[in-house]
Amino acid sequence: MIRSMTGYGRGQGMANGLVFSVEIRAVNHRYADINIKAPRLLMSFESEIKKQVSTLLKRGKIDVFINQEVSEDVVAVPVMNRAVARAYVDLFDQMRSEFNLGGEIPLELLVTQKDVLIVRDDVVDEGDLRVALQQAVREALTGLLGMREAEGEATRLDITDRLDLVAKSLEEIEARASLVPLEWQQRLKDRLQRLAEDAVDEQRIAQELALFADRCDISEELSRFQSHLQQLDQLFGNTEPVGRQMDFLIQELNRETNTMGSKSNDAALTRNVVAIKAELEKIREQVQNIE
Repeated sequence: MIRSMTGYGRGQGMANGLVFSVEIRAVNHRYADINIKAPRLLMSFESEIKKQVSTLLKRGKIDVFINQEVSEDVVAVPVMNRAVARAYVDLFDQMRSEFNLGGEIPLELLVTQKDVLIVRDDVVDEGDLRVALQQAVREALTGLLGMREAEGEATRLDITDRLDLVAKSLEEIEARASLVPLEWQQRLKDRLQRLAEDAVDEQRIAQELALFADRCDISEELSRFQSHLQQLDQLFGNTEPVGRQMDFLIQELNRETNTMGSKSNDAALTRNVVAIKAELEKIREQVQNIE
């Protein structure tokens, strides 16, 4: 299955009154580059999240954004931080004794000191947190993969249409390649007859024709080109990521096309070579987005 490297997915999970929203965005990249931005509470889970993502996404620049919120039905209750409160009381008593001050320590003064009163959320069980987070990431990955597969199918259809055009031009090249030496032989004969009054040296013509045919022989290039096309066609049914293999095969097809063009001594054959190169360039651009 052909999959694009671009996509977006979103998921959500809940644990002990905390809601986790996960967004995953992916764009083209040569390798798998996974970046995670998460709240402090979830930093210890980053390696697990990266492993979960890398299991399904093999290529692309992948950004994972995790947001943490408190559920609306959860009420955070203020509590006294006893250690901090006791430290302030001891400090005030020490100041009163050292500077010979009188009076009691007002409650209003104590509760306004930093961290004496804190709003504490319920402690979240690590197991519950892991399950909720995995669920949110899984939902986001499902959405992203769906988008990748839809875009990948559109890319596959475009590439196969262009490969059909390439195959048609290749057929015309194959048919034309066998005629070029014969036409060149006839042109050579006509030219020699116009320049010489004596009979044409058939042996000399045969030698020149053999040299010409060897210089413009593209049978090996045609054979390798067909082989690369067959390999490319087989990749469309592969369940693993095939972007790199396709990119390599397109490079090889371009190489064979360039060689055919350099050997071409015929206008019609050259036109088909140019047409193939144009389609291969468009296919190469599409392949850059395949996982």
